[in-house]
Amino acid sequence: MSDREDLQWLLTAHRATAAVSAAVALGLIDGLADGPRSAEDVAAESATDPDATHRLFRALATIGVLEEVDGDYGLTDFGRPLLSDAPGSVAPQARLNLDPAVWSAWGHLAHSVRTGDSAFEDLHGTDLWSHRLAHPEHSRNFDDLMTAISATAVDAVAAAYDFAGRSHVVDVGGGQGTLVAAVLRRNAHLTGEVLDQQHVVAAAGPADLAGRWTGTAGSFFERVPPADCYLLKWILHDWDDDECVTILSRCRESLALGGVVLVVEMVLDRPGHARLAAFMDLNMMVQLGGRERTEAAYADLFDRAGLHLTRVLDTGTPFAVLEAVGADKTA
Repeated sequence: MSDREDLQWLLTAHRATAAVSAAVALGLIDGLADGPRSAEDVAAESATDPDATHRLFRALATIGVLEEVDGDYGLTDFGRPLLSDAPGSVAPQARLNLDPAVWSAWGHLAHSVRTGDSAFEDLHGTDLWSHRLAHPEHSRNFDDLMTAISATAVDAVAAAYDFAGRSHVVDVGGGQGTLVAAVLRRNAHLTGEVLDQQHVVAAAGPADLAGRWTGTAGSFFERVPPADCYLLKWILHDWDDDECVTILSRCRESLALGGVVLVVEMVLDRPGHARLAAFMDLNMMVQLGGRERTEAAYADLFDRAGLHLTRVLDTGTPFAVLEAVGADKTA
């Protein structure tokens, strides 16, 4: 394509996002799990219009999600992660994309650029967290998305850090506990704890980790359980600087002597994944008023909370591990 055609495609790329997300939400992608089928057969099974389904499949074939096979349509290797049961499935992301509140906030991006504040909150008159509480389906999709994304990164994160010498790990805002579970499975000497909202913690706790796992309901703005190792995965990017300092200060207050705080985030000034990090930064601004940060910005947050950044570890994924210790302690 010419540069102009590339630009035209970029300006209409939201249509591709909507097409993929609709195909997932309607069950059409899952209808192709076992191999190529006609659009008519999948439509009959999914209760969709057969002609409209064919038109959708035709469009998805042009972007490599599907391929046409003798008049039928099948999933490509590129498209298979959209299956609901695929390892590291991205189907929850597709479903969340179609949430009208989330989708419309991006159309309000100019507000965030003008003010630096959340477009979501200005548009809907409530913050994203309150929206999730009021809309259980959105909350489930979000929790499923966090678990799915975690599944692609947690083993690498758990392997990147040496937990020898640690005893009790608290996953702060750990959701369904995917990361701490990976850490415990690699380190038989550790016990673990997940701190999160009650409805999330109740679902946490794999059977194979019984006796080594505790779920605790609470707010990381108020108190975190005592530990010698805190994990904060994709927590700080949700919040502004002052709120991050509050969260880190709660960790500092309960941190055992010689303990560490491990923050898992994208880091803007590190090589690789620049586009992903830059657009995630915009998403944090639009949806929550949060942000991705540079290494120097994280070091400043740690300093303000009475912590000291000691090192940053690559994981082979878009996420790095930032290690901090108490400013008057050693790891």
